[in-house]
Amino acid sequence: MDDDQLLRYSRQIMLPGFGIEAQQRLLDARVLVIGVGGLGSPVAMYLAAAGVGQLVLCDDDVVDLSNLQRQIVHDTGNLGQTKVESARQSIEKLNPDVCVTTIDHRLDAGELEAQARDADVLVDASDNFQTRHLLNRISVATRTPLVSGAAIQLDGQVTVFRPDLEHQPCYRCLYREGDEPEQTCSDTGILAPLVGIIGSIQALEVIKVLTVLGKDLGGRLLILDGRTMEWRSLKLKQDPNCPVCAS
Repeated sequence: MDDDQLLRYSRQIMLPGFGIEAQQRLLDARVLVIGVGGLGSPVAMYLAAAGVGQLVLCDDDVVDLSNLQRQIVHDTGNLGQTKVESARQSIEKLNPDVCVTTIDHRLDAGELEAQARDADVLVDASDNFQTRHLLNRISVATRTPLVSGAAIQLDGQVTVFRPDLEHQPCYRCLYREGDEPEQTCSDTGILAPLVGIIGSIQALEVIKVLTVLGKDLGGRLLILDGRTMEWRSLKLKQDPNCPVCAS
């Protein structure tokens, strides 16, 4: 690290148990973020600000006026632009040291697996269960940690799946394919700060996994009721009959 980097990251380098070694792990890390919308916006911005060296952003959508209520990585000047390019420009202004790779199409299974094998952590910031289940299968197959978040209306949840460790649950242990009610923000609405809260926790969990700082949310599901501002923490166990991770 040069002097500018030491100054830029000084407030986290001074944290007990963090230091220069942890910061160097972030600078050397590669994180794949699937979705650059409400959740992916704070994830991408905070990871870039913290000094994650390589961010791979994947989203096939373009910036729409209705996105700007909550997708803070984009602004009015980016309307009609691909979300990944809009996010890349914002990150470049925030921290030009971060290398951003953009993918403006939906990855098929083969492409996603190739990207996952090159990544240190995967971030699920998508908005549909098909993508979540595919990303989970790839996470298990490549043994790459997966930080998963979801938010709708005033409800949010976040957890970490650790297929790199023994006897850990996966997303399929929690939700069976086809059982989940498909809801979108355009159908049911969402309050802007909720995705900021959940996305920020996702970014924190990514940093903790990369730097081995504290205890991550592996094996626990954190649930937020934004109406009452109450949190619940549920323990997750591996399903012995899970078709994805039990074998």
